[in-house]
Amino acid sequence: MEATVTTAATKENIWDGGNEPLKVSYGKLMMWYFILSDSLTFCGFLVGYGFTRYKFMDTWPIADEVFNHFPFLHGVDAPMYYVALMTFILIFSSVTMVLAVDAGHQMKKGKVATYMFLTILGGLVFLGSQAWEWKNFIQGSYGAVETRGGSILQFVGEDGKQIALSDFSITDPNREDVSLTRAKGTWFMSGSSAPTYSLEEVKAGFEANPNLRIRTQNTTDAKHKQILSREESLTRLNDAVFVVEGANMIRNEYGHKTFANFFFFITGFHGFHVFTGILINVIIFTNVLLGTYQKRGSYEMVEKGGLYWHFVDLVWVFVFTFFYLV
Repeated sequence: MEATVTTAATKENIWDGGNEPLKVSYGKLMMWYFILSDSLTFCGFLVGYGFTRYKFMDTWPIADEVFNHFPFLHGVDAPMYYVALMTFILIFSSVTMVLAVDAGHQMKKGKVATYMFLTILGGLVFLGSQAWEWKNFIQGSYGAVETRGGSILQFVGEDGKQIALSDFSITDPNREDVSLTRAKGTWFMSGSSAPTYSLEEVKAGFEANPNLRIRTQNTTDAKHKQILSREESLTRLNDAVFVVEGANMIRNEYGHKTFANFFFFITGFHGFHVFTGILINVIIFTNVLLGTYQKRGSYEMVEKGGLYWHFVDLVWVFVFTFFYLV
């Protein structure tokens, strides 16, 4: 029986760093490790979102009513259209990244630069679109009031469609606007400035319009909120203590408070990844123009950057599915 003898020379040949496990270079292997660890992070966030939404399912906002804006189409109800367009743009940027990697394999510097530029442009458009979505989410569309128990009450007409506070509130000409300053000893929990309308102005406008009703944050089914009768609406309005316009980390006009927290955190964390990916792609794009990879005889750095970019795109598909669609 022969014993296998491992010489010092053999060990040196195995561990000198020249080997590539699974035919993958060290840089790409480490990128896969990072992607795996970051995937677990996003999984934790989405699972936490799922459990929270399940717990408060009856009071969770309806995504079609929250994300219904489209640029330059003011007042037009376009549920999820712009979010879908953002998703398409980001996925298309993955296609251009694939083409950049393929051009790199063929050592075609000009095509690599072109496709990298298109990838960066797609990322910038997506990031700008996400900022626009944040602006509309924070600003709000209709406004609402919050009760002592923390419930959000919205206002609807006879047709069941939501009505903005500006459409019925009666402005008090003698009302004195009090800005949020410590010098005046005033503190508004809702934000950095007083709401457009006071609670008394909202109540006066509601009482003066007999066709108005209150819609609670409780859902009767997947796509409809509970609408109270006129008598029930008047009684429930007496419990209101705050006027809520838009959304922040404390409360939001769309429904359950936790909804805004998850929206800011999950989409913001993904947006940070997109921003980082754009920076990485800009650096790689600059090196492509300088001919750095052409001189090396390898565009592997483009491929490693592509792995990260595809990961960012894939994560958004899950965020889009679980946060916006489900």
